[in-house]
Amino acid sequence: MKTNCIYYFVFAALVMALFSCSGRKQLPSLEETFSKSDKNPFGTYVAFREINELFYRNDVRVKRTAVDKSLDDFNDTSSLFISISRHFFLRSTERNAMLSYVSRGNNAFMSSRDFDSSFLKVLGIGINDSASYFAPNLMEMKYTGTSLIAPYFSDNVLYDYYYNPVISSFTAAPGMENMRVLGTNEKGQPNFIVLFHGKGRFYLHCEPRMFGNYFLLQDKNYKYLQQVFSLMPSVPDNVYWDDYYNKRDYQPREADKDNADDGNRSGLSVLFKYPSLTWAFWLIVLLILLYLLFGGKRRQRIIKPIVQTENTSVAFTETVGRLYLQKKDNRNIADKMITYLLEHIRNQYFISTTSLTDDFTAMLSRKSNVPYEEVQRLIATINRVQRMDEVDDAALLSLNQQIENFYKNKS
Repeated sequence: MKTNCIYYFVFAALVMALFSCSGRKQLPSLEETFSKSDKNPFGTYVAFREINELFYRNDVRVKRTAVDKSLDDFNDTSSLFISISRHFFLRSTERNAMLSYVSRGNNAFMSSRDFDSSFLKVLGIGINDSASYFAPNLMEMKYTGTSLIAPYFSDNVLYDYYYNPVISSFTAAPGMENMRVLGTNEKGQPNFIVLFHGKGRFYLHCEPRMFGNYFLLQDKNYKYLQQVFSLMPSVPDNVYWDDYYNKRDYQPREADKDNADDGNRSGLSVLFKYPSLTWAFWLIVLLILLYLLFGGKRRQRIIKPIVQTENTSVAFTETVGRLYLQKKDNRNIADKMITYLLEHIRNQYFISTTSLTDDFTAMLSRKSNVPYEEVQRLIATINRVQRMDEVDDAALLSLNQQIENFYKNKS
């Protein structure tokens, strides 16, 4: 009887949780996270994948630390740093690291509604503020958009969507020679500019919503992102995607910006903003307490764990690899690599590999969508290695690198 009462109580608690969570139809979250994994209207899931497509020859590196810790370790002179965030506040060390990074010849694209004032002051510009920017206002919503300026862009149409007005803009001292206006808001005010700094460039954008999922999925607005990044080098040394400043959801005082900590709100403070989540949280706590109270004692003796059979396949592979390295049989390794590659080509693209001629190279390039020159170099390397009496380490490494690049770039 006592056990039945417990079950009834737990059942009632679950029913209450369901009613508390299903009181109304849930709408997509309008929180402006600008996170690459967020598929809500103002995440950057679409933008991140577009960037990977645009710079397909690079591996986009995600940086989850401040720029003074993530960029100072690299001596890049032709790389691209991308940051899309609500706030872009920098400490003094971060600001100096960013200025040094760009002055070496790199490019930095930053889209944010709230740039650090000391950072903008160094660059000699300002930004018009809008107190209502972050809060969706149904009374102000309308079709609004942004445009790109000729002659920098061939397509200068208005890219629009239905939301709060696009009214943010940059201000600058008259006659600035190191600045160019690249885009404007609906009032014709500059919201996208480029600043020449040292050997590099700052691309500053003050409407990060234009890179959110909601905007990019409207009609052909994805072309806006493609047009914006058409100004960047097509094959930079590296492409860095910032996943740090979009999480710094705070607005420190002017006096504290250089020494402010991360300031992220705690998870519980966000949880308690929503009544449904608050109910669910306390019910989970209650259920855990009930389990500890009534189910804490063991009802049977301890059962000895069954030791699972060890998977020896990994150890076997490592042992075989060590044997090859000890024997230094580069010829054997190269032959097997070539054999596996040709077998893959036959099975994947249904091409005969009997004769590796120019016709074979052209057909493989067309079917795999790998550039002809890259396939031609790979086939030439294979032919050269097969003619060698002894395969040295350099030739083996070159062959392996080209095969890996083929697997990576093929479709």
